[in-house]
Amino acid sequence: MNIAAKMLPLLLTALVPSSVGVSAPGQPANTREDGYQGIWYYNQPSNDQYVYKYSGGMATYTAYHTPIAIYSPKADKTFFVYGGMRDPKQRKLLIMASYYDHKTGLVPKPTVVMESNSDDAHRNPALTIDGIGYLWVFAPSHGGKDAFIFKSRQPYSTDAFELVVQKEFSYPQPWWFDGFGHMFFFTKYTKGRELYLAISKDGITWSEDTKLIGFGGHYQVGWTQGTKHGAAFNWHPPQGGLNARTNLYYIETTDFGKTWTNAAGKVLKMPLETIENDAMVRDYKREGLLVYVQDMIFDRQGRPIILYTTSRGYESGPKNDPRVWTIAYWTGKKWDFRKITESDHNYDTGAIYVEEDGTWRVIGPTEPGPQAYGTGGDIEVWESRDEGKTWTKIRALTSNSQYNHSFVRRPVNAHPDFYAIWADGNPFKPSTSRLYFTNKAMDKVWVLPEMKSDFEAPRQLSF
Repeated sequence: MNIAAKMLPLLLTALVPSSVGVSAPGQPANTREDGYQGIWYYNQPSNDQYVYKYSGGMATYTAYHTPIAIYSPKADKTFFVYGGMRDPKQRKLLIMASYYDHKTGLVPKPTVVMESNSDDAHRNPALTIDGIGYLWVFAPSHGGKDAFIFKSRQPYSTDAFELVVQKEFSYPQPWWFDGFGHMFFFTKYTKGRELYLAISKDGITWSEDTKLIGFGGHYQVGWTQGTKHGAAFNWHPPQGGLNARTNLYYIETTDFGKTWTNAAGKVLKMPLETIENDAMVRDYKREGLLVYVQDMIFDRQGRPIILYTTSRGYESGPKNDPRVWTIAYWTGKKWDFRKITESDHNYDTGAIYVEEDGTWRVIGPTEPGPQAYGTGGDIEVWESRDEGKTWTKIRALTSNSQYNHSFVRRPVNAHPDFYAIWADGNPFKPSTSRLYFTNKAMDKVWVLPEMKSDFEAPRQLSF
């Protein structure tokens, strides 16, 4: 660890006296909030009836911040992080950490890890847990160098955090591998949004940033299974940039980033720097379709399944219908593409699961909800028992909602009692935003509470 990194927490602490109730960016706040309220955020006003390109309750945004929730069998708790706020009018982002205790059924007052000077939900955190049980919270920038890594002061605890590293990263995807250490996938704004990897044994001293993907700009989703890590990503073409995102690619590694292959096992020369390459899953540019990657997972044989949406354009509203929820599945011989359903917004975002019996499930906002053609909607569950060939809607998790729900996220090692987490909010104007979770049986939904006591039970809802 260099001298600057060692001095950073002391310097930041010195900038703000302890008597002041607001922390400087990068300085741990380690205060508690009286309940769970998510950040409300908007992006790109559209000057029409749909108001924004996307907007609403963004506590669990983006799909490219992974993981945000992890179940620990040793602690018997699901730890999670999210973007919080105190006042929907102020919209100041709080980097929040908490947990659900499966023994007691209670949650604590959530901890403010850091207060941001921004209202930008692109700065929402990601989480990992090391082999000893320490929690690592990655608080990103949005294209700058003001990103921070925090470590819990005690194992399996959200009581207090300390700053350990300031580093340049956006869209964080940290993963811990026992016996190896941290593999950290992230984005840097070098030539567009390019994808990088850094490695650390201890979370403090990091390798040089290694570029993986860089041919115009990319958003990625990723997941691990055993020692395998896979990533699916799109491409931002020169004409239109991120608003013209298209194509679908996939890469994987089983040796901690030393070697990368496509799904068929062909070794790739990294970094990938051309549009036409062996990682391409499908050329959607030729089809005139945009691609919004939502999630990915592996089946029981370790074959990747990618969940994404295709659309005709980036603007909100019916002119870009249909928004098609699609599965790309590597069968072992080829990529197979299957439609699940349609929804009414490009940023309707869900999560995909592979159950022990081989059933595939998708949980996401596929019903329009109270603010039609705004981000999100009502949450539904879709199921396939033939490896994605056909899909059936088996139930609605929310209905007659006040606000749209979106950005459903899957915890790592998800416990049956805390199987998915998401937030709601009004996409057309600033609002309060609540956080929700459901169980594996998908017969109950709970909202995380406003709190008078230090520990309280989430409130079960009836829809």
